[in-house]
Order: sequence, then C-alpha cells, then structure tokens
Amino acid sequence: MTTAVPRLGVTFIPTIEPERLRDFARVAESSGLDEIWLWEDCFKESGVASASAALAWTERIHVGVGLMPVPLRNVALTAMEIATMARLFPGRVIAGVGHGVQDWMGQVGARAGSPMTLLEEYSVALRALLDGESVSTRGRYVRLDDVKLDWPPAERVPLMLGGEGPKSIRLAARLGDGNLLPSAVGDDDVRRTRDLIAEEIGAARAASHHVVVPKIAATGDGAQRRVDAELARWEKPADTGIGVAGDAATIAAEVRRLADLGATSVAITPTEDEPDLLGFVEFIGRDVKPLLAR
Repeated sequence: MTTAVPRLGVTFIPTIEPERLRDFARVAESSGLDEIWLWEDCFKESGVASASAALAWTERIHVGVGLMPVPLRNVALTAMEIATMARLFPGRVIAGVGHGVQDWMGQVGARAGSPMTLLEEYSVALRALLDGESVSTRGRYVRLDDVKLDWPPAERVPLMLGGEGPKSIRLAARLGDGNLLPSAVGDDDVRRTRDLIAEEIGAARAASHHVVVPKIAATGDGAQRRVDAELARWEKPADTGIGVAGDAATIAAEVRRLADLGATSVAITPTEDEPDLLGFVEFIGRDVKPLLAR
C-alpha cells in the first residue's frame, strides 16, 4: 500500500518578531505550501491575532494555531474567536487546543488541578459551540448557561488537540479531529502516538485521523550545526530523528518517512538562528514539496 502524500507546512515560531509574519505568510503561500502553523507560547505572541493576520494576508493557504492553552481562555471566547476567523476566511482555519505548559499556567494563576478534566470539558463544549449548539454545562472547570454562538462557522472547523502523555493522546484521539504532536519529537514518539490513537478509536477511524508532526530542519552552509544547536536547546539527543539537515532530497525523504510512520501533515520548523528565513520557507515550498509525490 502506498502512503498518502502528507500535507506540508511551515511553522512561524514565536521567537521570530511578529512584524515578520506578513512576508513569511505570503512566501509560504506563493511557494505552494499547504499550511502555516503558529504557536501561542507564553509570553510571546497571540495565536489568534497572528492567525487572523496571516489569513488576511493570504488567499489559499490553511492556517493553524497549534495550540491555544485552555487554562488561559474562557471556552466561549475561544469559540467566538475561532468562529469569527472561520466565517471571515472559510475553509482555511485549523484550531488547536491543549493543556499549555503548566509552569506558565501557574505564572498567570490559571494552573488547573486536573489538566485532563479541564481539557475534556473544554473540548466537548468547544466542539458543540462551533457546531452551532446551545450549551449548558456545570463541570469542574467549564460552566456555561444556555450559551450559543450567533455566528457559528458555516462549515465544520477542524479541532485539533495537543498533548504528549498517553492519557492526553487518547483524549485527543477520542474528542478531536486530529492530534498535534509537540515540538522536538522523535520517531518513537510518532509511532507511540499512532499506536495509542488506533487503540483508542480503532484502526478504521485512525486511518483518517489527522496527525500533525513538527520537524526541525535546516539547509545550506552550517545546517547540521544549526540543527544540533536547536536540539540542545530542547535538551534532546541528536540520534532520535528530531531534526534533519540537508538538501531538498534529504528533507523530502524525511517527510515521506514521517508519513510512513503515521504523519498526515508535517510542519517544518526553522531553527531559531536560521539566517535566511524567507529563503528557507521558499526552499521548502519550491524545492522540497514537489519531491514528495515521487
């Protein structure tokens, strides 16, 4: 059986100045890429504001927020923001939610005693709100009284859930349209995620369940050094398949390999010290993407 060609995207990491997003988004689209992924890391950049701007500056490319930390956000507000983007830019919004980094949540006084309970209550309510339902619930964390969006999305918005522990992966498989893997994951992480998804929802449903995998990459002079430095920042060893350095054929082969492991979408992530950000984005779209179908 031939593995389907995965969607290919790039990540605008929040260590890049926000004012560089416009050119980044336009180059990503003009070079033929499928997706742009944004992070909502504390205390760097807003995922929703960035996504709205990227959508407004482009016409075709899908834009995903991976992910919005649920302890920071009232679920009704998140639903309103996603729905507004979806109606302004139909068919191009991908919404992602997750636990958030617990230390950061503690810094703002939003750390939940049970992150799993919060994410489950939140995801169920958010999906119902986005589907246009009237929601009343009194959970441990999520409490809504006859809340219904006046302007729900005109079509279903994919709701992706993030998390790396087994319970979080299973929850995302059960309640989400797809799983968002965290940055700096290796081959074993991708295999484990796919296995847990299949165990949770069955092989038939798992076959169409989306799995978004980030991949740190670099090309050109000093590429391997930059990737190695990035892995050191994440405190990850260099032999676990987390990063790739090389030419277009090398990176395309890595993307195809991730598809064989179960990725349906690969988000290429530049290193923090990428010397030619726009050139790198164009290289991924113009040089790497055409090789995926070969």
